Amino acid sequence: MERLEYDLLFRWFVGIGIDDPAWDHSVFSKNRDRLLEGDIAAKFLGAILAQPKVKRLLSTDHFSVDGTLIEAWASIKSFKPKDGSGEPPSDAGGRNVEADFHGERRSNETHASTTDPDARLYKRGKGKEAKLCFMGHGLMENRHGLLVDAYLTEASGYAERVAALHMIEPFADRPRAITLGADKAYDTKDFIQDLRSMKVTPHVAQNINGRRSAIDGRTTRHSGYGVSLRIRKRIEEAFGWIKTVAGQDKTKFRGRDRVGWAFTFAAAAYDLVRLPKLIAVLS
Repeated sequence: MERLEYDLLFRWFVGIGIDDPAWDHSVFSKNRDRLLEGDIAAKFLGAILAQPKVKRLLSTDHFSVDGTLIEAWASIKSFKPKDGSGEPPSDAGGRNVEADFHGERRSNETHASTTDPDARLYKRGKGKEAKLCFMGHGLMENRHGLLVDAYLTEASGYAERVAALHMIEPFADRPRAITLGADKAYDTKDFIQDLRSMKVTPHVAQNINGRRSAIDGRTTRHSGYGVSLRIRKRIEEAFGWIKTVAGQDKTKFRGRDRVGWAFTFAAAAYDLVRLPKLIAVLS
């Protein structure tokens, strides 16, 4: 709003004359709340995919799913006991108090971030650093690698599978079976059974590291299984763009609703960037 007071380019872009008064900052705050309440990000993505020229590009039978971590806009120092026992003494002498977490047991059951209570402490695997984060999920159609759905959840060990079922469900109500590709993190008995009950063929990478895979010869013997495992990796390109170009590697928002709003808009932007070339080549 301060830039609008003296920057003519800003004024030209938003349609304000040189002598016209600038809006109050509360106008943008109210509009942002309306966007959140109206689920505009998801509707915007849906409107893009509903365009006739775009619809022709989309696969209706073959999909891939994956999840990625979105670091929260909160310091690890804000992750404190829910009972208030971690508050610094009143005579600490400053805001940014030194903290020593060595030997302290912290978990999402007993602790929460005072900066963003929706964020969860999570690490991707053994030896990885635990961070306060959210988990973004994407559903990709396999023909051209466009995102057809985006969804944000709390970060947890089962969030990816729950989100995958949520996103694939609208596409599953069809006369013939569809396929869903995914990495080995999705190779669990319950998830595979849920997909089959929805008439979705699970093209999930087998996890045979000290365990038995839920994917058997019924699936792996078909040539399409190998094709799905290759194509599913393209969803990493979408996540890479969203986290770097769209700046979602570490969100600038707080709260699951706002972070999810930004993540879904970024997914829509990824499709918009890719569509002109796809439409030009296939026209």
